[in-house]
Amino acid sequence: MSRAPTPAVDITAADGTPLMVCPPAGERHGGVIVIQDARGVTPYLRSVCERLAAEGWLAVAPQLYHRQGFAETSRDGGWASAATDMLSLDGIEIGADVDSARGYLATSGVEAANTAIIGFCMGGTVALASAARASLAAAVSFYGGAVSTPYWTGIAPLVELAPGLRGPWLGLYGERDALITPAEISALRAAAATSAGPTELISYPDAGHAFHSDDRPAVYRPKAAADAWSRALTFLREHAAAKS
Repeated sequence: MSRAPTPAVDITAADGTPLMVCPPAGERHGGVIVIQDARGVTPYLRSVCERLAAEGWLAVAPQLYHRQGFAETSRDGGWASAATDMLSLDGIEIGADVDSARGYLATSGVEAANTAIIGFCMGGTVALASAARASLAAAVSFYGGAVSTPYWTGIAPLVELAPGLRGPWLGLYGERDALITPAEISALRAAAATSAGPTELISYPDAGHAFHSDDRPAVYRPKAAADAWSRALTFLREHAAAKS
């Protein structure tokens, strides 16, 4: 049963990486690294961390834009600004920030067997790439792009990375995504199925990109969002929750 969420707080990791952290109010199942969409660490992402904390997870979100000097891309610039900022990132630096979040969870007493990752938009890309690079208990990608063409130096397209997944992976995609084609969704599903761990890719016929973003009425699809979130929580509990 979920509890009332606790507010997310901003801290600085020992290596200097800014992190947003949200501790669970009650019993802790494990830890989840939460990776931002292209807009950065927004109020929406804070709400995601708080929702995970309400479900018993220690949530930590690295601020991937900290080298650019901000946490959240310009709201005035809209999606065009976010896309430009996203492409300014570097794969090696992204990996370092994810590892900083993993280190924070480890020093907070979260075992590797109970450490998961979840990401949205470009964060979904990072979640899969991280799960192919390191052993994680579970990884969840909400509409992660760069399926067949890479975003960043140092991170290959997802169809190339997916066969090397080192643990369980869940993909959640919209079939009306203007950035990810149905053919790419099918190819990613097939590629992930060849990995050693259990994988599943769910696609929603009436949803497009960012369908979980409840702060964006134009793209938010409540039915798909609710089903995807429920599946994500179930997946995390099944693969990453500490056994009592």
